[in-house]
Amino acid sequence: MKTPGILYFPIFVSLVTAAAGAQLPDPLSPLPPQDPLPSWNDGPAKQAILNFVQGTTDPSSPHFAPPEQRVAVFDQDGTTCIEHPMYPQVLFALDRVVALAPQHPEWKTVQPFKTVLSGNKAAIAKLTMKDLEAIVLATHTGMTVDQFHAIVKDWLAKTSDKRWGRHYTELVYQPMLEVMQYLRDNGYKTYIVTGGGQDFVRVFAQQVYHIPPEQVIGTAVQIQFSYDKAGQGILMRPPKLLLNHDFSGKPEDLYLFTEQHPKAAFGNSIGDQQILEYTQAGGGAPLLMLILHDDARREYAYGPAQGLPDTRVGTFPQALYNEAGSKGWAVVSMKKDWKRIFPFDK
Repeated sequence: MKTPGILYFPIFVSLVTAAAGAQLPDPLSPLPPQDPLPSWNDGPAKQAILNFVQGTTDPSSPHFAPPEQRVAVFDQDGTTCIEHPMYPQVLFALDRVVALAPQHPEWKTVQPFKTVLSGNKAAIAKLTMKDLEAIVLATHTGMTVDQFHAIVKDWLAKTSDKRWGRHYTELVYQPMLEVMQYLRDNGYKTYIVTGGGQDFVRVFAQQVYHIPPEQVIGTAVQIQFSYDKAGQGILMRPPKLLLNHDFSGKPEDLYLFTEQHPKAAFGNSIGDQQILEYTQAGGGAPLLMLILHDDARREYAYGPAQGLPDTRVGTFPQALYNEAGSKGWAVVSMKKDWKRIFPFDK
C-alpha cells in the first residue's frame, strides 16, 4: 500500500478509524463535571452539601454569601477523625506520663498518675474528667511552645492505633476531607473548633487537613513570655488554663477569634450542640451536620442515640438526635452515607 499524500490524509484517517469502529473525541466538547464528593453515597446528606455550596456561591441566589462571610467550622474528634476507643490526645497525655515519670518520682504514689503508671487499663478507663485535666496540665506544660510542638509531631510520627496499625494522622475521614476541600475550592475558610488542646490539634490539622494554625481554635493554656539562659525571648506554657473550648465555649471563642457567624457547622456529639445552634442563629440557609457513628464493621458504633451503645467518648444522646430532627439539621450515617471512611479504604 502506498503512503497517502498530504491531500488525502484526512480521508485516510477517517477510513481507518471507521474500519476500526473508533470515534475520535470532539476537542471542543466540555469534559464531564467531576464529583467533588466521591466518597459520599448519593442521598439527602450529599445533596444538602451540594445545594448549600451552589446556593451560597451563586450571586443570583437569595442565600448568596459574599466571600468574607464564607466560614465553615468543623469539630475534630469524631467528626473529622477517630476518637474511639479513646481520644488521641488523651493517649498522648498518658504516654507523656510514662515518659516524664523518671523526672517525677512522686507520681508513683500520687493520683491520678499512680493509676496511669500502674498500666491497669480498667482503672485508667475509670479516670474522671478532673483526673484527665490534671494529667494534661502536668504533661502539656512547663516547656516552650516550640518544644511542645516538636514533642507532638514526634508522637504523631511514631504512634499507631492498635486496631488498624496506622498513625492517627491516617485515621481521618475521607468524606470530611472532601467536604473541606470542596468548601475551600468555593471560597470558604475552614476552621477546626475542638474541645481538644489547641496547640496539639494545630500540629495535627496543618499536617492532615491543610488548615493553618490560626484557623484552629481549641482548649488552650496560658502563654507566658520569658527569656532563656542565653537571654533570648521565648514563649512558655505554664500550667494555667486559658480557654475551655467545649460546649458553649465553642461559639464564645469563635466570636473572640473571628467575630463571625459560620455558614456551615459539623459536629458529632453533645459538645457540638451550641456551635450548631449559634450557626443556625446567624440566619440564611446554613449547612448543619452531625456525624452518627453507626458502622461497627468499618469504624465504631456508639450513641446512645437510636439505641446505639452508650459511651463517655463522643456522646451523641437521643435528645441531640431529636433536636437535629426538629431543627432541620442533617444527621450523617457513616454506614449509609459514606462509601468509604478512611483514605486508605478501597
